[in-house]
Amino acid sequence: MIKILHIDTANEFCSVALSQGNLLIGLRETDEKNAHARVVTLFADDILKENNIKAAEIDAVAVSMGPGSYTGLRIGVSAAKGFCYALDKPLIAVGTLEAMATGSIERVKAVGHFDPGMIFCPMIDARRMEVYSAMFDGAANEIRETRAEIIDDRAYEKELQMHQIVFSGSGAEKCKSLLSSSTNAFFLNNLRTSAKFMIPVAIKKFNKGEFEDVAYFEPFYLKSFVAGLPKVKGLR
Repeated sequence: MIKILHIDTANEFCSVALSQGNLLIGLRETDEKNAHARVVTLFADDILKENNIKAAEIDAVAVSMGPGSYTGLRIGVSAAKGFCYALDKPLIAVGTLEAMATGSIERVKAVGHFDPGMIFCPMIDARRMEVYSAMFDGAANEIRETRAEIIDDRAYEKELQMHQIVFSGSGAEKCKSLLSSSTNAFFLNNLRTSAKFMIPVAIKKFNKGEFEDVAYFEPFYLKSFVAGLPKVKGLR
């Protein structure tokens, strides 16, 4: 069976998963601040050892490609590339919002509230009232591209008149008060990014041979990185 190592460091959570076939067989996660660079390879090593799988036996490495934290994405992609170079394995890129949509669909189905006509809108907090978001149908097919958008009380007004929309992620939690006036708006609380949500997408891409060029692949930042001003007296 196909064995894939999945790495997600796109946001505040560092998450590493191992799948065999369609099954999740190992998972390590932490929300410890600034821990990504320190723990990501340790998590991978631990998961492989626990399952008595040698690193050379995995078939591919999947990485959450963004959007998300600039630093987090760099760490995850660098780690994934390192494994691919060392093991001569292919690299699979999984959109962070696509993986979140997959996780949202799984949760709604688990509680028995799934409707095929639902739209799923994962959101990542992007400071102030801005979010990174996309829209997916009940089969996790993208129906509106990823974009950075500012949320106000008119956001998704037309869409909510026609569809039930399930909002999830850190951006949805931030904007809940502005979006919850419609009876067609539903919210999944505490749905965080996780490498386990990458599994169905990564398997599909593996079977189709949709691999990235390890040398040239870059994360999907969506917005240009703007460094903060140094907090040194006399510098503005």
